Amino acid sequence: MDRHPNNTIPDWRMVSPAPMESMVYGHGHNGTRCFVEHIPEIVTGSITLLVCLCGLVGNGAILWLLGFRIHRNPFTAYLLNLAVADTCFLLCTSAFLVIYHMPWLSHVQPGILQVLPLFHSMVLLTYSTSLYLLTAISVERCVCVLWPFWSRCHRPKLLSAIMCSLLWALACVLAGLVYFVCDPGHSKHCWMAFRAFCFLNFCFLPPFMVISNVILFVKLRRSSWQHHPARLYAVIFLTVLFFVLFGIPLSVQIFLNFFGYINFVFEICLLLASFNSSINPVIYVLVGSYGNGNSRFRGSVKVALQRVFEERADSQEVGETPMMGIAA
Repeated sequence: MDRHPNNTIPDWRMVSPAPMESMVYGHGHNGTRCFVEHIPEIVTGSITLLVCLCGLVGNGAILWLLGFRIHRNPFTAYLLNLAVADTCFLLCTSAFLVIYHMPWLSHVQPGILQVLPLFHSMVLLTYSTSLYLLTAISVERCVCVLWPFWSRCHRPKLLSAIMCSLLWALACVLAGLVYFVCDPGHSKHCWMAFRAFCFLNFCFLPPFMVISNVILFVKLRRSSWQHHPARLYAVIFLTVLFFVLFGIPLSVQIFLNFFGYINFVFEICLLLASFNSSINPVIYVLVGSYGNGNSRFRGSVKVALQRVFEERADSQEVGETPMMGIAA
């Protein structure tokens, strides 16, 4: 792909190319192309779909437990919204793949392919929401460790709910702009919309999230872990680590492909992002099952999740005086 000139507005569907793009987006259904040419895309899509189905089971269990069975606190409010975003991402990705890897549907009902841009925007919306929520979790935990006195005495009770609502709204606005602005009738504004999207999802929030976790890790290493919720921070570190490894490639693909530097394989990035959205329930169970003071995993899934989710979110302040927080 050539780099876009300043006066050229790219089609948003070319920014994040999809599997078998020339069969659907570029030239419609092309029955003359050999089926063998698309076997790698179909295999990758099938693996992604399988990962999505497994992830839906795990995230569904998290939604049930956090929604009805486990007492929520400000930290788990973020995790509940993260599970919602991951579940929606997996659902939209599954629907996208099912429609996209069935080009013969265009013979039966051509109009069904017209919903692909909508599902593509929903994938971007839910992926962005997960990124925003993880950034908010990282920043808030970092602030609570650096300034425990503020967290204990001045943190608004509804801060988590307000932040989650604002982050969902921000993701909806950006995804809505991409869907409604980046079409042939409004293409002159597409560059601005996608530039804002790429800046937020690649240049600003991921580094901010990583820096917050580095500061948090260094601060915790310098203090006594016995006064900190070890499982809670283990969940944060592992969740962010897996997002950086498996979720960020999708942002990289969108960013670099949009500016014309390189065309990553969209199917692989979508597979990695789906794996990232599916792995969080496994992280919660493994961290919660890890026994104190030994290397054994014990207890049921519900008990393991309760150890993580019901651990006091402000327990890092126990044993610390306001003077220690100020000095930090």
